[in-house]
Amino acid sequence: MSLPEFPVEGGCQCGSVRYRLKASPLSVYNCHCKDCQRFSGAGWSMSMIVRDGDFEVLGGETERYSRRAESGNIIVMNFCAHCHNWLWNDPPVPGIKVVRAGTLDDIDWAEPVGNIWTDSKAAWAKIDPGLVNFAKGATDRTPLFEAWTRSHQDK
Repeated sequence: MSLPEFPVEGGCQCGSVRYRLKASPLSVYNCHCKDCQRFSGAGWSMSMIVRDGDFEVLGGETERYSRRAESGNIIVMNFCAHCHNWLWNDPPVPGIKVVRAGTLDDIDWAEPVGNIWTDSKAAWAKIDPGLVNFAKGATDRTPLFEAWTRSHQDK
């Protein structure tokens, strides 16, 4: 799948919070941790790592919730203050945000290149062994970044 022309936009369910992504994410992957299962209401959530400088909130009020992740890290989660749609995380790693890819206006181009926390996936979830997969969290995200870059070369 080819990348779109940037910038692209996304937002919450009710339309109150809107954001713009000014450049390609560093990677898109699925997270199968129990926290993502609970917050998304699904077997996993789609995560999109973006540079802080490439992410811009266009409008709307957000609420923040800090939680201790399964990894032990404190994650700041950002939701729409009106509809409570989960939009992005501020991880303890400086310079990036982890945006919920499903909140993009068009997710057709955002095909995941890997999976993290596969040890806690639902028993019925199928993991493609050809992708970049981690049993736990990805302490080094470089393989996910490289897979994303490879998947979009010459397209």
